[in-house]
Amino acid sequence: MYSDKKNILQLVALLRAHGVTQVVLCPGSRNAPLIHTLSTHPDFTCYSVTDERSAGFFALGLALNADKPAAVCCTSGTALLNLHPAVAEAYYQQVPLVVISADRPAAWIGQMDGQTLPQPEVFRTLVRKSVNLPEIHTDEDEWFCNRLVNEALLEVDHRGKGPVHINIPLSEPLFRFSTETLPEVRIVSRYLSWRAYKNQDKDLSARLNGYGKRMVIAGQHRGNVCFPKELEAALSGRFTWLAEHIGNRAVPAGAVRNFDTALYAMSEEMKAEVAPDLLITYGGHIVSKRLKKLIRENPPKEHWHISPDGEVADLFGALTIVFEMEPFEFLQEVATVLVVHKPDYPRMWKNLCTAIPLPDLAYSEMSAIGTLLNSLPENSVLHLANSSSIRYAQLYTLHPTIEVYGNRGTSGIEGSLSTTVGYAAASDKLNFVVIGDLSFFYDMNALWNNHLRTNLRILLLNNGGGEIFQTLPGLEASGVSHRFITATHQTTAKGWAEERGFRYRAVAHESELAEAISFLAQPEHIDQPVLVEVFTDKDADTRILKDYYHQLKQV
Repeated sequence: MYSDKKNILQLVALLRAHGVTQVVLCPGSRNAPLIHTLSTHPDFTCYSVTDERSAGFFALGLALNADKPAAVCCTSGTALLNLHPAVAEAYYQQVPLVVISADRPAAWIGQMDGQTLPQPEVFRTLVRKSVNLPEIHTDEDEWFCNRLVNEALLEVDHRGKGPVHINIPLSEPLFRFSTETLPEVRIVSRYLSWRAYKNQDKDLSARLNGYGKRMVIAGQHRGNVCFPKELEAALSGRFTWLAEHIGNRAVPAGAVRNFDTALYAMSEEMKAEVAPDLLITYGGHIVSKRLKKLIRENPPKEHWHISPDGEVADLFGALTIVFEMEPFEFLQEVATVLVVHKPDYPRMWKNLCTAIPLPDLAYSEMSAIGTLLNSLPENSVLHLANSSSIRYAQLYTLHPTIEVYGNRGTSGIEGSLSTTVGYAAASDKLNFVVIGDLSFFYDMNALWNNHLRTNLRILLLNNGGGEIFQTLPGLEASGVSHRFITATHQTTAKGWAEERGFRYRAVAHESELAEAISFLAQPEHIDQPVLVEVFTDKDADTRILKDYYHQLKQV
């Protein structure tokens, strides 16, 4: 019987799955449930060493002899510090050593309780990875714990070898041993190429071809990244391929881009039907919360993430393999083993998304965005600020020659305008930015420099506050929310724009919109940068958007 501590069960099961089966055990009470679980499982070879200083080097010797990772497990407090010399030796000798330390709950650190000190990150730069496991109370805790252990164990031999530290806080009671078997755990693997998959590329190919519902999601890419033409024919129609505007041209020509709107229109039953069995992802961030929700609630059997730096990015909670290689190199490998057949799955997605009509909305910030996107000159650059700007832009189509950028690394309110100004300062193209009022005024000092060029065009959407917050489920509009959450205001950019040398146009009615956008988007040279400020009513914006989504349900 094993410990009933779920974080211990995850750790021990993953040690076994990753082949770390030689463990040096140091005596103690806080690590007693770890000792019991490891020493009673038949797949582990355990060694008892009392002195932690010696135990660490003993484990190092085991790792050297087997040329594979070995582990050392100690109790809380200064016991861990005594492993420091062995950790340093393992780091500089590049020996794969796994240090496992039991810990007290964080609440008791520094409270004069026995054997407590800050254990997470104690080895600092002398380990390749340090993780602090959660105590598991929810499904999300369990996923988090599983992911952290996988990350640590993947790092012991990732582009070199060395020690890692896994710290595991344990609350009392400690000595409940009621679990009969280790759990089935999700194992994350990482390979440097398709054929590095344990030399079993035939097995991997069979799995690839065995899935009928295969989906590829391309995240954010820079505008100069283009999908190789030679892969278009080989992969066309064999995957459901999803991308947003910030994916730019890093996808095949037939990629679906209005999937977020289509997901809103789908029933729950249909969502389960369109969820993938195999998910392949590459690139940076995605915006759509609906897509994240779809896949998290209907997890694929496998998720392969293609990552040039090999980092574990488990966005959907279902990651199984990280391929540390360039995405198009990976797709080239896929093209060589893909069985020639066109499954119904891509066609189903295409039909569902094609049935979604382009929005024809009343005067609103959404219609202003649509009017601009439909008017943009070819080969121009579009910058999308955070929140509503980037989400509403996804409602409309874009010419494929337009490059799209947005600060989606952290998706914060700050810096979208500054990034645009910096890009435009070094660009030979027309640069447009769509930005909301809160983002603009937060970053208005972006215009306070001497590098503003005449290729800069700004569409400022001013509805007097953060309207998108009022569309959040469960947040009811009130005087308090309007004041503190949506940050209502009555500010205009006119004075600041004109002071900074912009040609300024204000739009307050639908009759003025088309002409102002035509001026903003004209491909001809204008001797000043341009700012068009579109004033709308945030309550009307919210109502128009909700009505549009309601209509989609009827499609």
